[in-house]
Amino acid sequence: MSMVFQRDKWLQYRALSSVPLITGQLPETQLLDKETLHRMLLQHSSVVLKPCNGRYGRDIVFIEHLPSGSYRIRNENNTHTIQNTDELLYWLAETYKEREYIIQQRLHLARIQQRPFDLRIMVQRQKDISSPWTVTGTYAKVASRGYLVTNVTNRTIPALKALHLAHIGGRKLLHQVERTSLLAAKALEVHYPELRQVGFDIGIDTKARIWIIEGNYRPDLRPFRRLKDASVYRRILWYQKH
Repeated sequence: MSMVFQRDKWLQYRALSSVPLITGQLPETQLLDKETLHRMLLQHSSVVLKPCNGRYGRDIVFIEHLPSGSYRIRNENNTHTIQNTDELLYWLAETYKEREYIIQQRLHLARIQQRPFDLRIMVQRQKDISSPWTVTGTYAKVASRGYLVTNVTNRTIPALKALHLAHIGGRKLLHQVERTSLLAAKALEVHYPELRQVGFDIGIDTKARIWIIEGNYRPDLRPFRRLKDASVYRRILWYQKH
């Protein structure tokens, strides 16, 4: 697939949030500035900052508002404490220079053996633009020990198995996740009529609520190859060609 679609988390959030059916499944998201940082930290005890054009979970920052009034910051595998929002803004500007960021409420994802996980749901459609979106593959990404992002992982496990291991749900929940992903693909298609594949990251929180974390237009296919069921990878490749 040679078409290039702009990878911008803020643009994507706005496209998805224009569809009433899925707005309740999007984490609250704002473009980061001084005002939105203040407001989001008042509303949520914990937030996450993501570069608008980021990939592979790089340069993501987790900020937690501590009872003392200071802030605990985690980026990559480092943790430090900052006293107030002015200091926080200065640190962000120094660390990430002029990069544009979004700020989101932090999701408390369900866990497998104390490690957060999310689901990758691959949705595709054929070249004929009237063809329907189809879920062609799914798997779960479990974060490596000590990491908060599931992009740092060495474990790919079947989605249904992950839901069972987390004691959070089963086939019915997976069907809901797939339905949500198909609705999200239709929402993005309005803005990108040529779009034919999206790899959605879907989070499920500790209350079994489904959240759309983001859609990837050029998803990594290698984890699908590692699944025991080889037909999944073959199906994905078939959709790419047809």
